[in-house]
Amino acid sequence: MNKERKLIVAGNWKMNKTVAEALDLVRNLKIELANLKEVDVVVCPPFTALGEVSKAILDSNLRLGAQNMSENNFGAYTGEIAAGMLKEFSVRYVILGHSERRQYQKESDALISKKSLAAHAASLKPIVCVGETLAEREGAQTEKVLETQVRGSLAGLTKDQMEETVVAYEPVWAIGTGKTATTQQAQEAHAFIRGVLLRMFDETVARRVRIQYGGSVKPSNARELMSQPDVDGALVGGASLEAGSFADIIKNSI
Repeated sequence: MNKERKLIVAGNWKMNKTVAEALDLVRNLKIELANLKEVDVVVCPPFTALGEVSKAILDSNLRLGAQNMSENNFGAYTGEIAAGMLKEFSVRYVILGHSERRQYQKESDALISKKSLAAHAASLKPIVCVGETLAEREGAQTEKVLETQVRGSLAGLTKDQMEETVVAYEPVWAIGTGKTATTQQAQEAHAFIRGVLLRMFDETVARRVRIQYGGSVKPSNARELMSQPDVDGALVGGASLEAGSFADIIKNSI
């Protein structure tokens, strides 16, 4: 598949996998994806498995991501994880503003912006999630919601920082529901987000930023989704918990 930007597929394991289970999964992924160079592949285990997974993928083409981090540096923030702690495990990417954190932890665009800036200060690459609920889509609010979230969550980033940021469009109504945006819906949303980036920054930045699709991505729909011109990869949830399905999504996207 001839794409303008290199695809990036990340597996968000959420609150799943013990250390032993995590190691088993990445060992199988290393076998399944050996010699694959066309796609940037990222695995995002829970914090408890980062250290062991980091060692296990050291000699592979897999990259390590975290599922969240604090906007603060080291200090008196009980239960939080600083960017410097992630760097210790050779983490390269960090998911920020996932809809589950927006919903359950009430994370705001302003907070996600602070986290994005903190990630860049530590040379981590944020994967910043945006997306509308079913009520918002049915109320014809999709573009308004996306523009508000993109502008708010990426506020303060420089052009250089934005180019090193990944945006993940995840329609909330498609996460873990089995429902998937049609290829047309996905492409329209991604193109709209790219247009917002154009207005926020410039054409060069907008063309270079990779925008992933997330929301019930499976091996059966990966090729069609990622054939769209503005879809530059996937943020995969449930299907990333099994090596075969995650590997098939990646292989089918090439």
